[in-house]
Amino acid sequence: MRLRMITLLLVAAGGLLGSDPKEVERVKEAAAVFDEVMGIKERSIPQELLDRSECVAIVPSLKKAGFGFGAKYGKGVISCRPANGEGWSGPSTIRIEGGSFGLQIGGTAVDVVMLVMNKRGVEKLLSSRFTLGADLNVAAGPVGRTAEAQTDAQMHAEILSYSRSRGLFAGVSLNGATLRQDQNDNKVIYGKKVTPKQVLLEGEKPPASAQVLIDTLSKYSSRRKS
Repeated sequence: MRLRMITLLLVAAGGLLGSDPKEVERVKEAAAVFDEVMGIKERSIPQELLDRSECVAIVPSLKKAGFGFGAKYGKGVISCRPANGEGWSGPSTIRIEGGSFGLQIGGTAVDVVMLVMNKRGVEKLLSSRFTLGADLNVAAGPVGRTAEAQTDAQMHAEILSYSRSRGLFAGVSLNGATLRQDQNDNKVIYGKKVTPKQVLLEGEKPPASAQVLIDTLSKYSSRRKS
């Protein structure tokens, strides 16, 4: 939580001096969210699952509202491993919309983290739009230092999803939500028009502003395990 507070304070200070675009600020906030999540003792994403993942998507402050069933909308970023499985790509921007999850009372915001567990999931990510639970099998991810508590559904899921709200971190179902790439935001971050495929799979050089996210992901898992 401390890192995120520092990040937000720096963002606020930057606003007085000419801050980065909000698209760049979102990359930095995503890095802070992931660092905080992985720092939660005994309740973080299992290391085994993170090491096996192909990509990690992070949506800071996903907005949700409603009672029982509600709407949600948020923007975030995704980073994938290159073909050799080492390191992480620069971020490509995504947006998530619709659906419902968990107990919802009133309006609030949550941080969402998704692990993409196989190549089919990666291929879907490169499409213009898809629905979680329909086009791809998604399940609430297990938490803890190991993945021993995985259910059969989790073991066969193409995406494992998590959320954090009011300091609590847990697996969460995102069935019914749609996810799409946001190439307009990519253009702001990279300073030119780039496709998600160029960014995530073809080694497009990330800008200096994205290095904080790459470094944070590498801090917790620098190499994919088969």
